[in-house]
Amino acid sequence: MPDNTAGPSVSIRSRALGNPGVGFILALTVIALDQYTKIWASNELFYRVPVEITSWFDLMLVHNTGAAFSFLASAGGWQRWFLAAVAMLVSVFVAGWLTRLESHQRVLGVSLGLILGGGLGNLIDRVTLGYVVDFISWHYENWYWPAFNVADSAIFCGAILLLWDSFTSESGKSV
Repeated sequence: MPDNTAGPSVSIRSRALGNPGVGFILALTVIALDQYTKIWASNELFYRVPVEITSWFDLMLVHNTGAAFSFLASAGGWQRWFLAAVAMLVSVFVAGWLTRLESHQRVLGVSLGLILGGGLGNLIDRVTLGYVVDFISWHYENWYWPAFNVADSAIFCGAILLLWDSFTSESGKSV
């Protein structure tokens, strides 16, 4: 007879958190939050006019036609479809990886869900608008970090979790 001392809610929660489908739910949540905040920023902020929140944080609407840090931004237009194709290929790969996860690979599922949601959030912008809407701006005195958005934050957090999981996961260690 199985030992149910932890109670049924723990095993249900454990199974739900271990389900690779959580990664897809997280990806959809990131996409929704990302698109909502980009629509808000586009409607409420003026292009390239910072709204100071703190001495180191502004909201400032910018349009990025390139990749990270505006890489390829002035390439002449071809980069829109090239970057969209790369994002689509990576998204298909990540989605496929998510479907093959085992129930105990919780951190990996969360990290892949964040990366997938962020990538698809930016892909939606790139395909529909021709650029990615960015609006979060960090700075120190006259040094500015490139503007970013919720999707970029999700990709960054997902990548950090992916690295962390690769170093701490039992399945990733050699025997």
